[in-house]
Amino acid sequence: MMAIVILLWLAALAVGVWAVWPSPSKTARRAARAEATEVARKPSPDSLEGVLVGHLLRQEITPEQYRRAVEGLAARDDQRHPMSVPGDEV
Repeated sequence: MMAIVILLWLAALAVGVWAVWPSPSKTARRAARAEATEVARKPSPDSLEGVLVGHLLRQEITPEQYRRAVEGLAARDDQRHPMSVPGDEV
C-alpha cells in the first residue's frame, strides 16, 4: 500500500515538473516576441523636442547643445504664440 502512495506522489511530481518545463519552441517564440516588442517600442518622435531628446540620449549632442537648442525653440515659440496673462492687457 505504501509503495502505491509513493508511486502516485512521484507521478504527480513528474506531471507537475513536465507542465512547467519550458519547451524549446515556446522559448523561441518568446524570444521572437521580445524582439518584435522591442522594435515596436522605438517610436519616431512627433516633435522637434522629441528629436532633440533622442539625440541627447544617444549622446549625439552635448547637454549644453541641447539646452541651447531648447532655448531657441522656446524663444521661437514665444514670438509665434505669445502668452497672454489675465490682467496684462495693454
